[in-house]
Amino acid sequence: MLETGTPGGDAIAVRESEDVTQAGPSSARIARRVAVFGLGYVGSVSAACLALRGHSVIGVDVNREKVEMINRGRGPVVEDGLDDLVFSQVVSGRLCATTDAARAVANTDIALVCVGTPSAPNGSLLTTFLEHVSEEIGAALVGRTERYTVVIRSTMLPSTCEQIVLPRLQSASGLRAGEDFGLAVNPEFLREGCSIDDFFEPPKIVVGQFDAASGDTVADLYRGLPGPVFRVPIAVAEMTKYADNGFHALKTGFANEIGAVCKALGLDSHAVMDIFTADTKLNISSAYLRPGFAFGGSCLPKDLRALVHHARRSEVPVPILESVGMSNDGQIDRAFKIIESTGKRRVGLLGLAFKTGTDDLRESPLVALAERLLGRGFELLIYDRQVAVPRLLGANRVYVEQRIPHLSRFIADSPEDVVNHAEVCVVGSADSEAIAALRNVDGRIVLDLVRFPGSVDCQGDPRYIGISW
Repeated sequence: MLETGTPGGDAIAVRESEDVTQAGPSSARIARRVAVFGLGYVGSVSAACLALRGHSVIGVDVNREKVEMINRGRGPVVEDGLDDLVFSQVVSGRLCATTDAARAVANTDIALVCVGTPSAPNGSLLTTFLEHVSEEIGAALVGRTERYTVVIRSTMLPSTCEQIVLPRLQSASGLRAGEDFGLAVNPEFLREGCSIDDFFEPPKIVVGQFDAASGDTVADLYRGLPGPVFRVPIAVAEMTKYADNGFHALKTGFANEIGAVCKALGLDSHAVMDIFTADTKLNISSAYLRPGFAFGGSCLPKDLRALVHHARRSEVPVPILESVGMSNDGQIDRAFKIIESTGKRRVGLLGLAFKTGTDDLRESPLVALAERLLGRGFELLIYDRQVAVPRLLGANRVYVEQRIPHLSRFIADSPEDVVNHAEVCVVGSADSEAIAALRNVDGRIVLDLVRFPGSVDCQGDPRYIGISW
């Protein structure tokens, strides 16, 4: 033991690192010495679960009552199973708590920061607690020769670690991240009420690493747990939690708006949503969840408008559904502004139909973009292998004639003709023939709306612009 003692009081009493291959579910192979800063829901659950995995854990909090509760073997928050888990780990000697941050750092090799990042009155992120803990940990690292790893588990916006945590750690310690100490971001995906189960069966483990050694240290904490592991740049890890929670909020709001419309129609909303969620090919899947250009076609726009119109007639507010069309129009506007900002006038558009492999131009966002470019006097040339103006029939022909009269004047015979004409090539289709023509875009600007195959090789080139990446 580093210090002998029994549960109770403000103690530092954790076991030295040892082989713990049998300790806890899916235990890590080697125990680590971990300080967990912040003993709220995330911190107390993380501390107890890491202890169960065989790690030696010291919880740290400014609230002495929380510290004393841990040391008495009780959870400081109400969470199913937490009291029993905390008690067993305190008795085992793998978990204790303290208010002394310096002593906790001195007796550990990893700090897991789980302090709160609440909202300010204007909705911005309050980072006061994060700043204070970063300075505390940094000060405690002064003179340390063994590598220490700081892992931020608190929810924070992209660039927070780089702009707030990193400089404070370096300034207070006099050490350099990646050389003298490690730094990583490890967002949590724990749901209150079942957070212990979520810890041991995570949907994913995300490690935002300053350097590979830092990432190795964090990944080792969770070795053996199920779920994919993503090791990514720090800012990507920071953003992941916001993408998750934004979508969860959107899903809840969407379901409630559908429920309100169903109720107004005398329908059972749960029966409708049971059918909706049973579709794991399109609805509950990765379909439609790749950033790119706007949606269009003969179904989505008109059905969305009809649903919103019917809700209004029924006096049912559906602000989320109402805003979807405006958001979609905003993506078309974003593409136009990017083109406009280049200062170039000759534009080539590769793709015109709303989806690759079809000639359906009805409510295609590419038609809307082309119409706007022509209306603003841009010299536009278009190629879409599937679109032949003489073969357009019925509503498809009527639609495009209303939006772009004399479309045939702007249609090229080949993608090479478009590329040779253009100062700005807009890629609106992943058609292989059109992509192949992009090999000859030397000196031209490429605006990518679809993240075409091979585009990763272009990223970093100032002439390449991804609409959302």
